[in-house]
Amino acid sequence: MEEKIISTPLTKEKVKNLKSGDTVLISGTIYTGRDAAHQRLIDTINRGEKLPFDLKDSIIYYVGPTPAKPGKPIGSAGPTTSYRMDDLTVPLLERGLTGMIGKGVRSLTVIDGMKRNGAVYFVAIGGAAALIADSIKDSEVIAYEDLGPEAIRKLTVENFPAVVVIDHLGNNLYETERKKYLYK
Repeated sequence: MEEKIISTPLTKEKVKNLKSGDTVLISGTIYTGRDAAHQRLIDTINRGEKLPFDLKDSIIYYVGPTPAKPGKPIGSAGPTTSYRMDDLTVPLLERGLTGMIGKGVRSLTVIDGMKRNGAVYFVAIGGAAALIADSIKDSEVIAYEDLGPEAIRKLTVENFPAVVVIDHLGNNLYETERKKYLYK
């Protein structure tokens, strides 16, 4: 486990160099999306229409930020519980999504999809929404503006702090770390 500095796009080659337990600082472009936005992305795919951004080598951050204060690009931006997107994630992985940022566990279906498609799951620190917002330098709504905080935003981030919890091989920090504390 080590600290790594990565930049987007998050290519498959970069994914292969990330291991469960690594701390990372992410810079570049990431996109936001929660439940309602994910449903619209899936509906768009099912209709055979063009998505509002290219999923290939992209990262989606599960967040519904608060309104920005004057002079700031975004308000508090803490992670949303990830399992809420689990039923809608695999089709996005199949179209090139390589990274997801949220909090909490993921389903076996998503982990299997990550392994098949070469993706990683990062966890952002819950309760650190104001700190995370400091790493966001620009925020632009690019789709589904009617969803308010759940609209898809294109974020420009600099040294966004996260931890690789599940790597592309399926190594899962939630499982490995818990085992260390089981009584034998």
